[in-house]
Amino acid sequence: MYHNILVPLDGSALAEAALHHAEALALEFKSNITLLRIIISPYQLIAPDLVLSGTVAEIPGLRDQAMQYLQGVSGELREKGISFQTAILDGPVPDAITDYARAEHIDLIVMSTHGRGGISRWVYGSVAEKVLQAAPCPVLLIRASGK
Repeated sequence: MYHNILVPLDGSALAEAALHHAEALALEFKSNITLLRIIISPYQLIAPDLVLSGTVAEIPGLRDQAMQYLQGVSGELREKGISFQTAILDGPVPDAITDYARAEHIDLIVMSTHGRGGISRWVYGSVAEKVLQAAPCPVLLIRASGK
C-alpha cells in the first residue's frame, strides 16, 4: 500500500517525532523511506520572496551539514533493516516537499506539525497545512509535543 514514504525533516526534535511513525509503517508494509532535508538560506528566513542569483548550494557548508544530519538520523533505520534513501533540496519548503513527492511517486508523506496557532501561525504560516493542500498523496500529520 505504501511503498514509498517521504519524511521531511528540518533538523528539530519535533520534526523527528514523525520518523518513529514512518518506521512503524515501513516495517509493516516493507516500504522504502526517503528522508528529505530542505536547505533554507538565511536570506529566505528574512525575505521569503527574495530572488537571488546563485543557489543555496553555494552557501558554504549548508549542504554538508544537511548530509551529516541525515546520515545521523538514518542510523536507526539502518539498524532496523529499513530500506531508505536521503535527499537534499533547496527552495520554499512546502513546494519542495510536494514537488519531490510528485516527481518521485511518493505514496505517503509523514511529517510533524508544530501545532502553532494564533499570531505565531499567521507570522510563520503552516508548512504542514500547505503540504496537506498541495500533496499528490496522503499526508500523515503527527502533532509533535513540547513546543
